[in-house]
Amino acid sequence: MENEVMKTILHRRSIRRFAKRQIGEEVLQQIIQAGLYAPSAGGRQGVLFAVCQDKEVNERLGRIKRVNSQPRMATATSYVSREQPSIADDPNLRNAFYDAPTVITLFAPKNFLFSAEDCALAAENMMLAADSLGVGSCYIGQGWTAFADPYGQKVLKDWNIRTDYHAVMQLLLGYPREGDSNPKPKPRHEDRVLRF
Repeated sequence: MENEVMKTILHRRSIRRFAKRQIGEEVLQQIIQAGLYAPSAGGRQGVLFAVCQDKEVNERLGRIKRVNSQPRMATATSYVSREQPSIADDPNLRNAFYDAPTVITLFAPKNFLFSAEDCALAAENMMLAADSLGVGSCYIGQGWTAFADPYGQKVLKDWNIRTDYHAVMQLLLGYPREGDSNPKPKPRHEDRVLRF
């Protein structure tokens, strides 16, 4: 396959094991630009991108999110990932941000019909840009759970997040841990395309 966009789409995988090394500012700006140019309902461009590279803040918010997420735990036949376990797969994981050096929380208007979709589109653009730049990423839903305690509420105030906005999701960014590469793609399920 020659098309570079298609190569990136087929290569990208979620990364949950990150190296400690922080991504550079130039790379980060390219990833953010990809998010800023994502489609949005009505061209509203309502998504706010809160970029945090403070290790202590990210770790604390990740632990709060872990406590408040309470995912249904994996079973032998129902799991997120065997290669890079999620917090649903491994109860010993205490940080829902998997120690990623950069965490971008995407905020959107609370009462806008397509807030979640706008955030998902921005996140996908950023994940593809990250992969093309050699940076790993992971989409984490239910963003508000990271702010569901007094510390999280203080962070929202410190970041000057508008009260009519809420955290939709987090995008984790960082380089894959040494020795870890992108997980192998799982075979695509049959019969998912219906043609009429």
